[in-house]
Amino acid sequence: MKKTPIDIKIIIRVLGSLLIIESIFLIFSLIISLLYNGSDTYAFVYSIFISAGLGFLARLLTQNANNRIGKREGYIIVSTVWIVFSFIGSLPFIISNEIPNLTDAFFETISGFTTTGSSILNDIEALPHGLLFWRSIIQWMGGMGIIVLSLAVLPILGIGGMQLFTAEVPGPVPDKLHPRVKETAKRLWIIYVMFTFVEVILLWIGGMNLFDAVNHAFTTMATGGYSTKQDSIAHFNSPYIDYVITLFMFIAGTNFTLAYFGLKLNFRKIFYNEEFRYYFSFVAFFTIITAVVLYSSSYAGAEKSFRDSLFQVVSLITTTGFATADYLIWVPFLSVLLFGAMFIGGSAGSTGGGIKVMRIVLLIKNSFAEFKRLVHPNAVIPVRFNNSTVNPQIISNILAFIVFYMSIFITGTILMAAIGLDLESAMGAVIATLGNIGPGIGDFGPSANFATIPTTGKWILSFLMLAGRLELFTVIILFSPAFWTK
Repeated sequence: MKKTPIDIKIIIRVLGSLLIIESIFLIFSLIISLLYNGSDTYAFVYSIFISAGLGFLARLLTQNANNRIGKREGYIIVSTVWIVFSFIGSLPFIISNEIPNLTDAFFETISGFTTTGSSILNDIEALPHGLLFWRSIIQWMGGMGIIVLSLAVLPILGIGGMQLFTAEVPGPVPDKLHPRVKETAKRLWIIYVMFTFVEVILLWIGGMNLFDAVNHAFTTMATGGYSTKQDSIAHFNSPYIDYVITLFMFIAGTNFTLAYFGLKLNFRKIFYNEEFRYYFSFVAFFTIITAVVLYSSSYAGAEKSFRDSLFQVVSLITTTGFATADYLIWVPFLSVLLFGAMFIGGSAGSTGGGIKVMRIVLLIKNSFAEFKRLVHPNAVIPVRFNNSTVNPQIISNILAFIVFYMSIFITGTILMAAIGLDLESAMGAVIATLGNIGPGIGDFGPSANFATIPTTGKWILSFLMLAGRLELFTVIILFSPAFWTK
């Protein structure tokens, strides 16, 4: 049976609506710029006119568009919107002349929207307040997902919205809190806003000024890692702030469905959730080993060794990318250990990137099941998760994902090495961007940035950020000839 042609009009119409949403967030940044008498005010004014103008024009030209979004249109919209948003979002940096180079501005912006947090800036604190706020709010938008945002605030995009929701929500299986996808999106965003607000208050109480508290709450809940300070969280030198941000990074790396049950005081759902138990165990395992090694190497006292270990482990596993210490100057064993932690990622249905805890656990369980099948070839030995049998199709999907993930990691490393990076730095840059982590290893650790990477390398890494944020398949499928066949 032949496929129906791709409906270009509905794609343009949805993108137009999303550009209008982007212009609204640009207005928020303009207000901040005006409050602080920033030199970037005019840059936001021009950017707002361009974003809103293109958005309204797109909707005007597609008034007669079909209301149904098919699966192929959904994949195209989800992949395209991050690119369109990043080009428009880079305008304030370019127009203000703070990042005049298009490649650098686009890299900084898509790193924000994909919640990667890798930066090319050498002096973050020199940016005007409006642009600092813009860096943070684009991560906050990208954290829960532009498409989920659109489903929550624009009912017109609810038409055929499940295709968008499925393609956008991170993780092997998107959980729905309500039969209607629009209601699910709204509830996710209510939870997201509530946690952000609580973190702002706690950071403000802890000594951050209100501007820094808001910015860091935005980028913590998004597991993004952009900071208003060049030294990241280490700038504040506060155990209280370290622990507060650690807590909210951990929450942000947890499945938001569990957060919903937690707010309803249904803690049984959380503690008996197998993915959460493994997620907690991974964090505890890496933290204990790191803390013991640090304390044994006379790095610091017991509390600081534990705190720095916990912060860096949670930051890397949740792919947030904040730093309170440079783990690359620790014992070499810890650099290798934490490099391994970078591949884990947060829980499915969280704002974190990476492979995801659920995939890793199911991969391990399937491996043990295969051993049992070798011993008992006639036995039916299913893989179980949360006391339910896992569909073999999900296992196949996970195996394919892992193969693609490692293949892209290896290919990316080879490409980055080909343009002049040493092997360690090439691996660090690739996992930092593909996993949406921010810092990596080699020349791109927590105390460095990505400014020195050649132009070609920045575009390669930008693609890796997008592929990692959209769980690979959403982007890779667009390169399949079968996808475009009528």
